[in-house]
Amino acid sequence: MECVNDATVRTKEKCPMVKAAILWYDECMLQYSYSNFSPTTDDVPILGGYNPQNVDYPTEFMNLLEKTMKQLVTRAADRSDKKYASKEAPFKELSGAPIYTFAQCRPDLLAAHCMDCLQNVTSILLTNLTGKIGGRILLPSCFARFEMSPFYIVERKRPSLSRLAIGIAFATSAVVLLCVMLWFALKRERNERNNYEEDPIVGSEILELHSLQFPVGAIEAATAYFSDHNKLGEGGFGPVYRGTLPCGRKFAAKRLSQTSKQGMQEFKNEVELVAKLQHRNLVRLLGFAMERKETILVYEYVPSGSLDRLLFDPQQSIQLDWSTRHKIIVGVARGLLYLHEDSRLRIIHRDLKASNILLDENMNPKISDFGMARIFGAEQTQGITNKIVGTFGYISPEYAMYGQFSVKSDVFSFGVLMLEIITGKKSWYSYISDDDTGLLDYVWEHWRTGAPLEIVDPIISESFSVNEVIKCVHIGLLCVQNAKEARPTMDTIVVMLNSADSLSLPVPEQPAIFFPSEKHKQQSQDRHLNGFSKKLNSSNIKPQCSVISGCLTDVFPR
Repeated sequence: MECVNDATVRTKEKCPMVKAAILWYDECMLQYSYSNFSPTTDDVPILGGYNPQNVDYPTEFMNLLEKTMKQLVTRAADRSDKKYASKEAPFKELSGAPIYTFAQCRPDLLAAHCMDCLQNVTSILLTNLTGKIGGRILLPSCFARFEMSPFYIVERKRPSLSRLAIGIAFATSAVVLLCVMLWFALKRERNERNNYEEDPIVGSEILELHSLQFPVGAIEAATAYFSDHNKLGEGGFGPVYRGTLPCGRKFAAKRLSQTSKQGMQEFKNEVELVAKLQHRNLVRLLGFAMERKETILVYEYVPSGSLDRLLFDPQQSIQLDWSTRHKIIVGVARGLLYLHEDSRLRIIHRDLKASNILLDENMNPKISDFGMARIFGAEQTQGITNKIVGTFGYISPEYAMYGQFSVKSDVFSFGVLMLEIITGKKSWYSYISDDDTGLLDYVWEHWRTGAPLEIVDPIISESFSVNEVIKCVHIGLLCVQNAKEARPTMDTIVVMLNSADSLSLPVPEQPAIFFPSEKHKQQSQDRHLNGFSKKLNSSNIKPQCSVISGCLTDVFPR
């Protein structure tokens, strides 16, 4: 009680005139908010810390810690009263000295939600604090901690009712305090006033996410100092390297190229946004590094690489039979639905494409690269920009020509991706003539003539379900319609994909898409459209749109 009273006083001192605050003490936690607490779990804000001393035998230590934390999570989630558990595990390499572990959820959480929260926390704990003798990760809904010395007290007077006398106890006396300012309301007002400005998508500073910061030296050591042997690929942000921690865990490090002009803004966007998102079909950001002129993003390692590397390689694409391709389509749809509707933030990705879909060891897709993403307010449906970003072949007509982006522009990109997965063909190449046509015209021509199966990638010609493929082609064409109002939303798309083949779908209209000049098409592969708006404003550019009634010309952005 004394701890809670003191926390109340300190919160008023440290966070005056704020709408929400969280305070962690050694012996208690205090949280208040102007809105109801979530009945599930809160993933942000996230804080953490570690004991800087390194443990001997780090591989054996981390293996024991992982096993112990897994048992601890199950025990804590299964408790119906206080949702906490502690466990001491003898570390034989250090003469049986115990590792002390503790985990706790908010008592009001259901067991399943507690389990999800603690699994998230322990995953971050085991990945970020490798080789340290102690550390902790705190979320508003749960936390976990480990140390090589005791940091909690167990009452043993009544064994049948043994409980932790200190539910949330830490070894240090530091007070961790977070204030969620009135910024949310102010940010929304500012976005409405500056509707045409390209503001950073999240107002919080990267410093607020200091618990996710990695030392550059550790990343250098894990990647063999960014050796070519560990290089996984290279994008607009910079090269990506595989890293291996002492415990054997792998990660991917995206290193900002010194010649990249837009990389720093992308870096800030990704750190501030992706750290707040958790979904099985989104790549997980583990942390970042900023020191010694190095700027690095650290992601979970996704072993099968990017979709484009498999899909468009005749030797590699054999790994993608129809059932795998369908699983990828459904997974990406669910990830986009989470971004558009199910996360607490409404997020427009703006650069969905095959190279930004990563595949894990089971070929489950994970959407990556959120450097171009934008957040919408709860009531906002579209935005306008004079800086077009994205990749040729995937951007919607209204975005390419007028700078209008919305959830429907992501839907367009998803439709293009679907058709690429079905055909095994890239979107920006011409497949039916030498004119400025592309994959969409190729698919539409076969759909119009009643021969949609002829577009299917020959590699999967004997493995696909006819009805399933036709349905997916149908959905893909609905997604790439010229009128954004005619395109389905992601929740409708997910229902379509998971429903029976007999589901009655709307009749698609002929797709229309902006095509860049031949010169730009040759330069378009894996490049962004930054700065292209200047060329669009030139009176010499006349976008071509194939439509039923003819060709639209002399259409320019405002």
